[in-house]
Amino acid sequence: MKLHKLAFVLLVIGGLNWLLVGLFGWDIGQLFGGMGATISRIIYILVGLSALCEIFGHHKRCKECNAPQQKATTM
Repeated sequence: MKLHKLAFVLLVIGGLNWLLVGLFGWDIGQLFGGMGATISRIIYILVGLSALCEIFGHHKRCKECNAPQQKATTM
C-alpha cells in the first residue's frame, strides 16, 4: 500500500509537470539542470516506473474494476 501511495504522488507530480509543459512550455526538470541532469533523469525514471506500477497493480486494488458486473436491462 505504501508503494501505491508513493507511485500516486509521483504520478501527480508528473501530471502537473506535463500540464506546465503544455500550458507554458516550462518543465519542472529545468529546476534541476534540465533533461540532461542526473537528478532530472532519476525523477523522470521514477515517474515512469510509478506509471508501470499503477498500470500493473491497478486491477488488484480498484474497487470499480473488481465489482461484479451488472447486466444492462433493456426496455
